[in-house]
Amino acid sequence: MDGIQSVVLKIKRQARSQSAPYWEDFEVPYKPRMNVIFCLMHIQRNPVTRQGKPTTAPAWEAACLEEVCGTCTMVINGRVRQACSALVDEVGKRAGEHLEIVLEPMSKFPVVRDLIVDRSEMFETLKRIRAWVPIDGTHDLGPGPRIPDSIRELRYEFARCMTCGCCLEACPNVNARSSFIGPAALAQVKLFNLHPVGATLEEERFDVLAGPDGLTGCGNAQNCVQVCPKGIPLTRAIAELNRDITINRLRKWLGK
Repeated sequence: MDGIQSVVLKIKRQARSQSAPYWEDFEVPYKPRMNVIFCLMHIQRNPVTRQGKPTTAPAWEAACLEEVCGTCTMVINGRVRQACSALVDEVGKRAGEHLEIVLEPMSKFPVVRDLIVDRSEMFETLKRIRAWVPIDGTHDLGPGPRIPDSIRELRYEFARCMTCGCCLEACPNVNARSSFIGPAALAQVKLFNLHPVGATLEEERFDVLAGPDGLTGCGNAQNCVQVCPKGIPLTRAIAELNRDITINRLRKWLGK
């Protein structure tokens, strides 16, 4: 960007889960096409605030650096996304010769330290909905059942979920006053119900989603599809599961 000299990062920090949060500002020399992770690594090498005060390096998580693992998810200038794919040229707000970026941890998960949160709840939810394909033993069962291309392609879309937490962060129905299971788990239910063998656990998954923390908690805000970095058709999964659960309940009521 013409005339840009540096990137100013305002980072919300927290020493530990029970500590009070506070803010620190840092300034990083600007380079074209640099991402937020690059800025954090620069600060890590020289943890000095913009005011010249030595401090500890901000803590964050990163692994793949190519928007696949989901570990670097954070709130960047008010929008949840991955820091590795967030280019400062695109997310920064220009202020004279600087680009300003505000970094915060996700608010729907417990903070571990600074920008690191504990997403264990998401993985526990996958256990509740039995997000797996059951097999009987480890012996060779031969080739699996054939799956039509249309179903295979749809399953691939749902399988791209990297459990990053973006959809839960953006969902207004996921909060401290609600037990809503969240859109990520709903998409995984659809993924495994579409598998010929995985569908053998369909009934158990429907029982979970028919409960008080299941589909009834969705307010159809559709924020989830707006922020999903993989473009997963979350609202389609929710709509089709609503239909599937209704049919399942009717069959049970009619004794069929």
